Amino acid sequence: MSRVLVVEDELHLAEGLRFNLEAEGYAAEVVGDGEGATDKLLRRKEPFDVVVLDIMLPGKDGFDVVSELRAARNYVPVLMLTARGRPEDVLKGFAAGADDYLAKPFDLSILLARLQGLLRRSEWMRAGKSRAAPASQNNKSDIGDFGRFSFAGKTIDFGALELRWGGNTIHLTLMESELLRHMVQNDGKIVSRKQILEEVWGLHEDTDTRAIDNFVVRLRRYIEDDPGSPRHLQTVRGVGYRFVAEPGR
Repeated sequence: MSRVLVVEDELHLAEGLRFNLEAEGYAAEVVGDGEGATDKLLRRKEPFDVVVLDIMLPGKDGFDVVSELRAARNYVPVLMLTARGRPEDVLKGFAAGADDYLAKPFDLSILLARLQGLLRRSEWMRAGKSRAAPASQNNKSDIGDFGRFSFAGKTIDFGALELRWGGNTIHLTLMESELLRHMVQNDGKIVSRKQILEEVWGLHEDTDTRAIDNFVVRLRRYIEDDPGSPRHLQTVRGVGYRFVAEPGR
């Protein structure tokens, strides 16, 4: 039985979620603020399979909660609940380390589907560490849930959400991994910011694209030998970005 932690300060919504989750076979617990969430997840280290996390909380908000979890290397899947699905909240949540988002008000069936998707990803990640393809497997068409991609002495393990090189490992957020996957699958092609918003993050509104630029800056710190002069994750001025696995060829 999967355990779900609901972090929501609106009591009627929180209790309604708990009732419905338990009716669907989940074990659900509720806390009403961010401090209660970090106490359970970080101080007490209680095991949960997924967290439903409201952004607007008294005191410590949802962004702070997910940032603290990731800083403490706690990678429990997090589904963020956002007010009206504001793109700036969605992108800020992804930057903090959230795995998915759902706008209020929402349909219960959609929330359940999103939770099931996050739980499946967790299973894939656990399986991926033992079932991943060899690091030398670089065919873009073979990149899947358990796939790896290697370039310039670095390996992206999409199943484990990890970037490895020279004995070092960086744990990627789901959205960092998905952005890298999208760029790798378009190796050598220009990818526009609008395409990233729509195809990676599912946002179809006019959105401040600086959030994408911030993601790219962070990814360059991971994959470039000199982030100030990127060779692999290149800027195409006025358009977007291009990933090049083997520059100069």
